[in-house]
Amino acid sequence: MILGVIPARGGSKGIHRKNLREVCGHRLVEWAIIAALESKLLDRFVVSTEDDEIASVAKRAGAEVLLRPTHLASDDSILVELAQHFLKEIDADAIALLNPTSPIRVNNIIDQAVYRFMKTGVDSLATGYISKYYEWGTTHEVPRQKKEGFFIADGCVYIHKAEILKQGKWFGEKMEKMVVHHHYNFDIDQEEDLWAVEGVMMNLKKKGML
Repeated sequence: MILGVIPARGGSKGIHRKNLREVCGHRLVEWAIIAALESKLLDRFVVSTEDDEIASVAKRAGAEVLLRPTHLASDDSILVELAQHFLKEIDADAIALLNPTSPIRVNNIIDQAVYRFMKTGVDSLATGYISKYYEWGTTHEVPRQKKEGFFIADGCVYIHKAEILKQGKWFGEKMEKMVVHHHYNFDIDQEEDLWAVEGVMMNLKKKGML
């Protein structure tokens, strides 16, 4: 079974109550739920939260809620520990993590990622992009097109075999780096990120993609 998990704690530093902030007509946690409901390849999905208001919003949006202990909802909690908590509560072969802070999930991107994960037989998959940026002074100046770059996970979709997470690892030896279109790469940390994401989502709506 592939279990989708939307981790949505109540606290946040950069933006107060971030997962409940509205962008383009829906709260961030609701956008993740909408995408999960559209998936054909997730066998089940839950919203993981310690927050009563988020739990209420999630249920109204059609999601199952899995309450998490408060010690797994702090600024210091890590996703591996949280994933281990999911797996104690719900038996699954793999977990697909869908961060609410990456709200743009169009064209069945979740199922695209799940299909790639199953087809390749890897331990872990992440969507992301190739960054051509380096710290100034660490490389010689060359045209951007000639820079090799490196992969950065964008938070849109992570998929891991359950056995890897149970071992306390965030990724296995066999990894799939799924490079996706730039509009999936936005991750909301600051207020300005919300402005940028709303602009992108408005344009996707105009094109009939959202």
